[in-house]
Amino acid sequence: MDDYGRIRRAHRDGMSIREIARTFHHSRRKIREVLHGAGQPQQYSQRQTQAAPRLGPFHETIRQILADDESQPPKQRHTAQRIFERLRDEHGYLGGYDAVCRFVRKHRTNKRETFIPLDHQPGQRLEADFGKIYVDFPDGRRRVSVLILVWSYSNAPFVIALPTERTEAILEGMVQAFEYFDRVPKEVWWDNPKTVADAVLSGRSRKINQRYAALASHYVFEPLFCLPASGNEKPVVENRVKTLQRKWSTPVPKMEDFEELNNYLRQCCLQEQQRLSSGKTETIGTRLEQDKQNAAGLPRHRFDPCIRREVKVNKYQFARFENVDYSVPRQCAFQTVSVKGYVDRVEMVFKGTVVATHQRSYEKGCQILNPLHYLAALGRRPAALDHSNVYRQWKLPPVFDELRERLENRHGLCAGAKQYVRVLQLLSAHPVQRVQKTIEQLRGPEGADADRIIRRVKRSTAHARNQPDFSPATLSKEELSRPEVLSVQVPCPSLNHFDLFLSTSTQGDHRAPTNNTEEKRSESTAAEQSQAVKVTGHECGVREVGPRSGQLKSDVRAISAAVD
Repeated sequence: MDDYGRIRRAHRDGMSIREIARTFHHSRRKIREVLHGAGQPQQYSQRQTQAAPRLGPFHETIRQILADDESQPPKQRHTAQRIFERLRDEHGYLGGYDAVCRFVRKHRTNKRETFIPLDHQPGQRLEADFGKIYVDFPDGRRRVSVLILVWSYSNAPFVIALPTERTEAILEGMVQAFEYFDRVPKEVWWDNPKTVADAVLSGRSRKINQRYAALASHYVFEPLFCLPASGNEKPVVENRVKTLQRKWSTPVPKMEDFEELNNYLRQCCLQEQQRLSSGKTETIGTRLEQDKQNAAGLPRHRFDPCIRREVKVNKYQFARFENVDYSVPRQCAFQTVSVKGYVDRVEMVFKGTVVATHQRSYEKGCQILNPLHYLAALGRRPAALDHSNVYRQWKLPPVFDELRERLENRHGLCAGAKQYVRVLQLLSAHPVQRVQKTIEQLRGPEGADADRIIRRVKRSTAHARNQPDFSPATLSKEELSRPEVLSVQVPCPSLNHFDLFLSTSTQGDHRAPTNNTEEKRSESTAAEQSQAVKVTGHECGVREVGPRSGQLKSDVRAISAAVD
């Protein structure tokens, strides 16, 4: 390039072409080319096509190999090197590798897909996908599935870690996402996971999972799916997966449980709203508000994020759900129950009522049992106390073991075990704390009796239900001094309705004549004041109304001599 300038300047100064050629060691032809040119050397231009006479007969063979590759797994398709080897070994090709490589490159370039830049409207669509990260828990490092939902317009994410990628986990995650944003988009885009799309039909048609379709109907959004192997149709959430892995999970987070992990991820989502959106002048949070303004509100009722199965209960009172056995009460044995599987629990519904709730287990073949479900059968088989894992693994307060020992010492092993079972059966209707307190109160030698414990527990329960503590001690001094409390006046109750139990006659079946008007008024007043009072035989005896009202009805029952 420097010679070009010196040659042109020398010719300008009057040097001849012959002299210039001698001075700069170029031919006169080259000097003339420089002088008549544009002042700079011409760029080298590569040939657009290179002749490959030996490859010509094999063009159709190569095209057929590449066409067949389109239906093969991506990792098992032909490279240019492999095509060259096959042509050489199977078809007798004698040319070079470069010719094959150029032909394959040109063919694939012509087949490459181009794209149209898209621009999404606020509140239009939400993109969903799962990402995988490693988390250090107290029991070791585990791989965790994280559901990510991102608004296409604002790029605002919602992230939640879930124990699985099953349908019920997706339902739970999406319900929480809608509640987090307090809005529902018009469209939700997924890949084609089998937990959401049961089958991929032609084009964009899908056979949608029944529960996911119910979710879409409840929140009124359109469930849409990308074409197979076309993750580029939801690029926003694909980039968020990288953010999750490269930014929020680097270094590997150390968490106690899923709750702490989700709290951390929630904070990451909130911090992300303060960042400027890429290529925009507004923050992600500002654009999120635009998404919310154009999206729909939440429905009145929350969607029930579970899957349902109808299951037949076997003779062991097991209802099998997802290869795990869950116990149910005795009345459900040999019946069909409806199982509602949530991401964290399992509920058993029988005749419209939830009869059992268990923590969800994902370990195949395990049994999740509730000892309370077998108390009815335990009365007929008390030996199961020592020969069944249902009760050997039952964690009860130590006072229960002490009670069993005292009962067996007083009544014998067999009779003591039966009495202990009767005490355990109280737990099906009374809280453990109440039974425990009663056992502790009756720790003496006379307290080792099931009947006495049962009476005391039932009496305590009746007292708690029918006689709540209304004493002023239940209110603080500040509450007692409030004007609205001081202004409360409770009228004295009328005792006129007790006149119904009185008789003016001392002659048995005959009453003394009374003023009918006054009697009717008295009876009417008593009935109005206490319509709910029903007179029945009382343990201590009551005076009956009507004929023979002067006599006392006796009702003497056996009373235990023990002071309870």
